[in-house]
Amino acid sequence: MRSIWKGSIGFGLVSIPVKLYSAVQTSSLDLDMLDSRDHAHIKFQRVNENTKKEVPYDKIVKGYKYDDDYVIVEEADFQAAAPEKNKVIEIENFVDIASVNPMLYETSYYTEPETKNNKAYALLLEALKKSGKAGLARFVLRNTENLCIVHPVEKAIVVTRIRFEQQIRDQDELKLDDKVTISKKELDMGLALINQYAEPLDLSKYKDEYHTELLKLIEAKAKGKRPTIKKLKPKVSKNDDLYEQLMNSLQSKKGA
Repeated sequence: MRSIWKGSIGFGLVSIPVKLYSAVQTSSLDLDMLDSRDHAHIKFQRVNENTKKEVPYDKIVKGYKYDDDYVIVEEADFQAAAPEKNKVIEIENFVDIASVNPMLYETSYYTEPETKNNKAYALLLEALKKSGKAGLARFVLRNTENLCIVHPVEKAIVVTRIRFEQQIRDQDELKLDDKVTISKKELDMGLALINQYAEPLDLSKYKDEYHTELLKLIEAKAKGKRPTIKKLKPKVSKNDDLYEQLMNSLQSKKGA
């Protein structure tokens, strides 16, 4: 793996030099855009809107529109905007990891200590495991300030970027009915159904079947075969009574 960031984790007065590595990878197929007439690749060009000519990559700069003109923003400006945050993941406080709303999660990065047998790294890892806490921190990645949690996953400290609270839309825009009455009998049956399906989390049982099937379809088409399309057969309930539906669900699970 290739590191995407080098800096340090600030833990009180302790500084732990680390490298960041992407902890996730895409499972989607790499599809190219083609001209349907001759299957030629479609290329995208950076074109000057005035001259209509392609602009060399080294001549492209970033600008912010201010009044009727642009202010050019250079790499040094990004560095100057928050110099103290550029190379430090500064843990500001510790929170219960269970209190982090899953809606906030974005993407995760493995951290690796710059030096072997780093005692400070090992200490933070073990302390996070024992406490059940996660560090809440901010750092700059690709010229953008990010909020993140620093938490343990097996043998590594993981940095997971999370969204800022203002990025989550308010539910007031949804047409939600909070006056629906649920009977105790229905609730008890719902809880029983949840308990019936409850088991320890084991993600190894779940694979990205869609892209596997799509690849099979592509390979069949490449060989001139007609791919078989599986049709989804939705389950239709024969009874509109919620309690009866829950009861039947429990019985079908037991039968399985």
